[in-house]
Amino acid sequence: MTALSTRLLRASVGLAGWLATGPLLAQTPQPARPASPPAAALASPPAAATGPWSLQRAVDYALEHNLGVRLNQLTAQSNAQVLRQSKAALLPTANLNGTQNWQYGRSVNPLTYEYQDQTVRANNFSGVSQLIIFQGFQLRNTIKRNDLDYQASVRDIEKSRNDLSLNVASQFLQLVLAQELVRANQTRVASDNAQIERSKILLKAGSIPESTLLDSQSQLATDELNVVTAQNQADLARLALLQLMNIDPATAQGFAIEVPPLPDPDDEAPYVVDLNQAYQTAASTLPEIKAAELRVVSARRSIDLARGGYYPRLALTGSVFTGFTSSTFTQVANGNITYRTVPVFTVDSNNNPVSPTSFAAVTPVPGYDVLPARFFDQLNNNLGRSIQFSLAVPILNGLQVRTSVQRAIINEQAAGVRAEQARRTLRQSIEQAYADARAAQLQYAAAKRQVAALTLTQRNSEIRFNNGLLNGTEFNIAKNNLNYAVSNQIQAKYTFIFRRKVLDFYQGKPLAL
Repeated sequence: MTALSTRLLRASVGLAGWLATGPLLAQTPQPARPASPPAAALASPPAAATGPWSLQRAVDYALEHNLGVRLNQLTAQSNAQVLRQSKAALLPTANLNGTQNWQYGRSVNPLTYEYQDQTVRANNFSGVSQLIIFQGFQLRNTIKRNDLDYQASVRDIEKSRNDLSLNVASQFLQLVLAQELVRANQTRVASDNAQIERSKILLKAGSIPESTLLDSQSQLATDELNVVTAQNQADLARLALLQLMNIDPATAQGFAIEVPPLPDPDDEAPYVVDLNQAYQTAASTLPEIKAAELRVVSARRSIDLARGGYYPRLALTGSVFTGFTSSTFTQVANGNITYRTVPVFTVDSNNNPVSPTSFAAVTPVPGYDVLPARFFDQLNNNLGRSIQFSLAVPILNGLQVRTSVQRAIINEQAAGVRAEQARRTLRQSIEQAYADARAAQLQYAAAKRQVAALTLTQRNSEIRFNNGLLNGTEFNIAKNNLNYAVSNQIQAKYTFIFRRKVLDFYQGKPLAL
């Protein structure tokens, strides 16, 4: 079942449970849970705007300030960065490395590879760049899969907005219904007070017994309790709506809703919807269906990605490296010159020396100092370069690739089942909403006829009661029967409105009263 259908079903059940409450409102139903936690637990909510709130305005405000929608937006942004990173994986890598170490005692010179017994400071520097030439198309399949996941997360944003819109609409209608029930119960209290005043007059005249007055006072107490209960329900519905809109109740003392005149269900023709057309429209527009389909395609890309592990891997690596060691020395001319006497030889026809002569030559010899080789001179002299092609051919790796492929295939099948489940749940939700709407319209028509009949009965009972021909208990029964019928009529009206709005939503129509 999709999250949207689940939320919708919960909202429908919550409203239906409230609508099923009797006219006396003896039980206090639990308000629908908001889509996001109260804002006060996370951050300071924004101040509420003034003026009466229409349904469209409430939905727009909630979409702008709801934290659940914001969280889905951040998730989509995170997936966008994952997609960007997978695209960047096609580029070559380039890194610079450097080390410095000290060697004590007998060790190997890192540059000359000669054994030495002294303290040596050494530095090594390298720059390495690598380009993946072939990796079983895994990089490109990763890009395609991450792109699909990003598109699905964007649909999740739309889905969360739709969920929030439906929850706000449901809670808005619950508040409208609660206020309607408050007014109905207040009317009954006013009627009870008037009846008590008449009963007192009749009692003084001796037309009725005292028990009749006591029955009227008991009925007044019951109806006053119903007013309190209805007002509590209205307050709870108002609080739930404020929480959905992320408005601090402490700053919304003047919060009020604006409800346009709503037509009665029997003023319209019998409600008829082409269920197949409604389903096709919803399946092609609802973001959760599209997201489920995108995740199926993403799962197929994961199969291709896993199968890339069967292919060889070819990479090109280039590196530049050099180093320095404190044990390297060089000769540096110091400007001193010494002279050396060299004997002169005669040579034969082959230019080979034969015997010394009596002559000698004086040769100058320059002087040198042995000093540690300079840092940058060593870096330049020790500079080396390399280019390397590396090929890895997978043969047997504990069946890891095969297992990964099998798991990817299972995940693809599971994604397909979830997509089919989402479509089936959507169809069932549309069929159920239509059946509920038709039943509510018929129930309203029947309740309206019942109210008309019981109104006449109650008027007749009132005349008989005022003339002392009917006792208080029988009069209260007739009165409560009428109250019960009126409550049923109100409940059926808003049940029909809510179910019709649900079907309008599935058909791509805006949520508006």
